Amino acid sequence: MNDLNWHRRDGTLKLDHKELIKLLDADTRTKLTAKSDRVGIKRLCSHFGWILVLGCYVAVGAPFWGLALFPLGICIIFLFTLLHETVHFTPFENPRLNIVVGHVCSVLVIVPNTFFRYFHLAHHKHTNDPLNDPELETPRPVTLNDYLWHISGLPTWKATFVLMWQQAKGDASAPYLPQKAEQTVVWQARWMFAVYGMAVVLIVAGWSWIFWCWLLPIIVGQPFLRLYLLAEHGLCPPVANMFENTRTTFTNRIIRFLAWNMPYHAEHHAYPAVPFHQLPAFHDLVKEQLVTTSDGYLKFHRDYASKAAN
Repeated sequence: MNDLNWHRRDGTLKLDHKELIKLLDADTRTKLTAKSDRVGIKRLCSHFGWILVLGCYVAVGAPFWGLALFPLGICIIFLFTLLHETVHFTPFENPRLNIVVGHVCSVLVIVPNTFFRYFHLAHHKHTNDPLNDPELETPRPVTLNDYLWHISGLPTWKATFVLMWQQAKGDASAPYLPQKAEQTVVWQARWMFAVYGMAVVLIVAGWSWIFWCWLLPIIVGQPFLRLYLLAEHGLCPPVANMFENTRTTFTNRIIRFLAWNMPYHAEHHAYPAVPFHQLPAFHDLVKEQLVTTSDGYLKFHRDYASKAAN
């Protein structure tokens, strides 16, 4: 692969993401963007395996099963990061597998698939641009009260169901949503409401495990996802360089596993075609160019809460 000590002709060390990508040779690009059904399915089975084990533990009422709701909820809600990856068609080589897995994750974490795809691609195109990044349509928390309310997950659930209801009624318009996709978004919202309605009927009919093994866990797991996602761009400057407007957070293997290596988030934004299993290699290649990083999520949130309190 290319030399790690790239620098501009003027002698400065830092390159922005566009400059760096242009310097990658063809062999490096091929290796970095190589997708794998085998690797993706292996990770998928591991992730769903933990959900199955923890779900069964809760379902049978094993000792201290109530405490298991938290890891179960975290495992399920972090399927959002896999949904996010399927938007880029990178977890698996087979495009159909990306589509199917993406839709399954979409239902489980209650995020409409097609709408999220266009929303997220617009976010990549306009990352941290106050005027065009759709993620900034909902401002990030500024005060400590805003911060606590945000990480509770309650505003996320409210916004999600309000948006889905609006779409289900036939209004799917958005600046980043092409007109040809609007009808698909409408029908997906209606279909998802039908699924959740059926889930409620089954719970009332006695299938209580649906509530205890899915709905309640994702409610208690949502705050952990909010904490994780806020670090991706929170406190990052509104500039064009993806190594600066996006944060890479150095963390442990468990979080990297749950988030499908997305803590390497600046790397992902710099080169979205790199699949999750190649991000560590890409990180090794570009680490000297990273501008915005954090030594762990605890440190990031300590800094964020401190700024919000002042």
